[in-house]
Amino acid sequence: MKNRITLGLIAFVAFASLAFTNLVTKEVKVKESTIKWTGHKVTGSTHYGSIKLKEGTLNFEGDKLIGGMFVMDMNSIQTEDMDAEKNAYLTGHLKNDDFFGVEKHPTATLKITNARGHNHHYHVSGDLTIKGITKIVSFEMTVKDNTASTKFKIDRTQFDIKYGSASFFDNLKDKAISDEFDLDVTLKF
Repeated sequence: MKNRITLGLIAFVAFASLAFTNLVTKEVKVKESTIKWTGHKVTGSTHYGSIKLKEGTLNFEGDKLIGGMFVMDMNSIQTEDMDAEKNAYLTGHLKNDDFFGVEKHPTATLKITNARGHNHHYHVSGDLTIKGITKIVSFEMTVKDNTASTKFKIDRTQFDIKYGSASFFDNLKDKAISDEFDLDVTLKF
């Protein structure tokens, strides 16, 4: 009898705890969201473009960000800073195995594992998976007016993208490409 009362009390407390939490998952509007990338050569020149979002969600407790994930469609990667012929060439190169190997790895994923902050500003960490390799990344994110936005750097060499890296190849001179590239992400929900 005592065990039944204890089990009943535990079940009631667990149910009451769930009933009073305000956990909400919000779908990211993929067509309204943007992901911009910028790559840098060591000479200071840059290339930039976009990647389309495939899907995403953001998790909230009340109005506080607590988690989420988004999936990038790596087949959609585009270069946007040159004439059409040069854009097509560089886009093709980014899609091949020297860079993102999109035939074998058509998506890249970021899963938010921790979000700390207040007043719309968060320090976020998560698991970023590119080319089947997962690494922990950290960045600042602003969440306000149904928009989450962030800008951060990724060290591509951690994901086995070593093409043109002076860290791995000698005598590249002005053809060397920076190990880091920038992502500028705006998620609408």
